[in-house]
Amino acid sequence: MDRNQILSPRAVEGLISAGHTIIITEGRVLQLDGWLDKHPGGRLAVLHMVGRDATDEINVYHSTRTLRLMGQYRIGRIAEPWTNLTPPIRGGIYREYDTEDDLSSEEDEASSSPASWNSSTTSLDIANDPPLVSCDALSKSKDSNSSTSSDVTKGRDIKASIPSRRSRYMNAKPGSSSTIQYYSSEQYTSSAVQKEIDDDTRDYPSVDAATQRNITLKYQALHQRVKDEGFYNCQYSEYAKELVRYSLLFAIFLISLRAGWYITSAAFLGFFWHQIMFTAHDAGHRGITHNFVIDTLIGMFIADFCCGLSIGWWKSSHNVHHLVTNHPEHDPDIQNVPLFATSPSFFKSVHSSYYDFTFAWDKFADIAVQYQRYTYYPVMGIARFNLYVLSWLHLLSPRSTNLGSAAWTRPTEIGFMLCYWFIFGYCLLWRTIPTWTLRVAFVLVSHIITMPLHVQITLSHWAMPTADLGDSESFPQRQLRTTMDVDCPPWLDFIHGGLQFQAVHHLFPRVPRHNLRRLQVLVRQFCEETGIEYKILGFVDGNKEVLGRLGEVAAQVEMLVKCQKYMAETGESGLH
Repeated sequence: MDRNQILSPRAVEGLISAGHTIIITEGRVLQLDGWLDKHPGGRLAVLHMVGRDATDEINVYHSTRTLRLMGQYRIGRIAEPWTNLTPPIRGGIYREYDTEDDLSSEEDEASSSPASWNSSTTSLDIANDPPLVSCDALSKSKDSNSSTSSDVTKGRDIKASIPSRRSRYMNAKPGSSSTIQYYSSEQYTSSAVQKEIDDDTRDYPSVDAATQRNITLKYQALHQRVKDEGFYNCQYSEYAKELVRYSLLFAIFLISLRAGWYITSAAFLGFFWHQIMFTAHDAGHRGITHNFVIDTLIGMFIADFCCGLSIGWWKSSHNVHHLVTNHPEHDPDIQNVPLFATSPSFFKSVHSSYYDFTFAWDKFADIAVQYQRYTYYPVMGIARFNLYVLSWLHLLSPRSTNLGSAAWTRPTEIGFMLCYWFIFGYCLLWRTIPTWTLRVAFVLVSHIITMPLHVQITLSHWAMPTADLGDSESFPQRQLRTTMDVDCPPWLDFIHGGLQFQAVHHLFPRVPRHNLRRLQVLVRQFCEETGIEYKILGFVDGNKEVLGRLGEVAAQVEMLVKCQKYMAETGESGLH
């Protein structure tokens, strides 16, 4: 095969239809079939880029050496600019390629492009849907046939009246309760999702090709400046300071433990875990030495050996999170039904491409999500226990099996995790703590102390948009639209561990965290030049924003339950 041949969009589509893993980067067509199971970042990170121009994603996630190695997978080139296709994992539909296809007709290409067939759309056919009213409005129409037009209009706000999965919506025509018409919850959920899309379309730059191409070029110029000005150079002196802080916390934990001050000891162990995991995050992104083996070992020692958490699970989940941030069907970081829901999309029981599992919206979700703004902090307090479960589920599943140069990671992780449980579970809890009451208290205190870390992780995304604006949206706009930074003075940076610069970090994930504050200045300038909002709030205001979003969705669910209750009481089938 001529590696310099020009492949048409139809030819690329045909290759994907035949089951090949095709990605576009810098005008080159890469066929990654043989690399898919060897990719250290996991299969899903690759599969979410199939059919897309992944130039920006590939360049910011990989070293110069890795980028050079990718050349061996090139099977051709494309005529730029490239129009993104919807990856099969996101519902893209592809046709087989026939060599007799008329590749010269751009009109045929546009009309039959798989991008126009995908199941993830940005424009739902709801323009002709009747106005929607709440169950409260229905109750009024049931009690009296003399309701006015203004009474009905009050119930049309989508945010105030999203139904439950099993309910129906109604459009009460003034003057006659017998003309009430019901609509499926799927229809209404689609309307609510469309409203979020409309809001983001209004508030952010257009996703047309010219606008997004301009944003991409400015982002690539910014990335080159980041490299030229040494932002990728790690300040090891900062890690020396970190090491002193970690050592001090661990020493106080040991001294307190030896003195029999078990609760004090537990608190400082929790502080130690909270602080040291920031460096595990850096290592997971290869942001320390930029060497895969060294940074992976650092991450394993901290996460697996010191904290009992799988760095492999974290990387598998986190890499996908970075690529499809806040996408309800694909980002595992916001898939928390039935305890939490941050998007009306979850009302329709989404199927997770990460877990290959359907998060069913059921009666328990109807109840739990109504109270999510109250359960948020308590659940964050015990979230670490869930991470233990997810870590072992990952390590014991085929997903954790790596081939090639990363084959050693799974057995090493399992060994480190077993060491953690031997030291923490047997040597510390069983042999050192004298009573069951103190053991339980020790575990609870040490784990609850880490709550601010879990709050910090969710703070930057749970209040941000979850709408999908389509395959044409550029990488930098998607990251900035779905991510929020937290404002704090420099002397508090050690508390947040770099996670307060999440928007900056999402644009340049391998930049060492001690350089993110300086880089924030350039990102602000980039946002001003492109017209993309740079969202930044203080820690308190950020928490209020998250609680506000949780309360908003809770209110929507409360309306769902009212609709369901009304139908149960009236016996209305909704089939009018």
